[in-house]
Amino acid sequence: MTSSSSSTSKAAETAKTATTALTQPASETSPAVSSFLHHPYTRVALPFLNGGLAGMAATTCIQPIDMVKVRLQLAGEGGKSAGPRATPISVTREIIAAGKFMDLYTGLSAGLLRQAVYTTARLGFFDTFMGALTTRAEQKGEKIGFAGRATAGLSAGGLAALIGNPADLALIRMQSDGLKAKEARANYTSVIDALRRISRSEGVYALWKGASPTVVRAMALNFGQLAFFSEAKSQLKTRTDWGLRTQTLAASALAGFFASFFSLPFDFVKTRLQKQTRAPDGSLPYKGMGHCFGTVAKEEGLLRFYRGFGTYYVRIAPHA
Repeated sequence: MTSSSSSTSKAAETAKTATTALTQPASETSPAVSSFLHHPYTRVALPFLNGGLAGMAATTCIQPIDMVKVRLQLAGEGGKSAGPRATPISVTREIIAAGKFMDLYTGLSAGLLRQAVYTTARLGFFDTFMGALTTRAEQKGEKIGFAGRATAGLSAGGLAALIGNPADLALIRMQSDGLKAKEARANYTSVIDALRRISRSEGVYALWKGASPTVVRAMALNFGQLAFFSEAKSQLKTRTDWGLRTQTLAASALAGFFASFFSLPFDFVKTRLQKQTRAPDGSLPYKGMGHCFGTVAKEEGLLRFYRGFGTYYVRIAPHA
């Protein structure tokens, strides 16, 4: 009887242990995994790694949308458009008709490299800055506010954009290459090929062409995306009884809208500056960010900066 009770007790204990192992994270059941995940260096690296992988996954999904967005921004450049105004549907049809469906994924290697560098850095920096600001606020017996989140978002976006500009430039060059006459196309085979040929023909510093609007665009994007996401999620948590997933999706939708609104004009100028190449006489269509804003406003109208807002929002929202 005693032996039977002992066996039953051991079986129950074994079953409980197995259930715990299946339901709890590995970090809570495995000392080795827990030690690795909670190591100071790992804690610092994880936000960067998670951010980069998330950005690369999102880019793989929305690359065709990004391709259409870039073509919309370049359509009718100089106010000399012929025929009806370009729309997301007409641009998509044109790309597919001119080649094949996979042409919508042109520049994917550059997009992935950009996310590996830019998104890894911006989300990692944002998490790091937020951690530092939160610690400082707690020491003062306060809670971090919207201003702190905005500061962290602006700083993280600007620094990351400067680091990732070469990959961003390569992405725009690859996506706009199909707009040129066949004999004038560069026909880049990969992001590495694009970076190598651009630096060889135009100089290494050319890889940072359009860096100013890229940095401003990233700061505006992060201000709208990260600051508003963090603020919206905080407000939804205290003001609603929604589930965590619903709160996250709602906060992402709001953050995506504000990120698109604040950053689209700068994204437009960035695309125009990074696409341009020197004419035979050495001149460029735009001398800089200010000149591009002025020229486009004069020749194409102020609303040109927001054309394709819906496409841009759909492109931004998955990243949020």
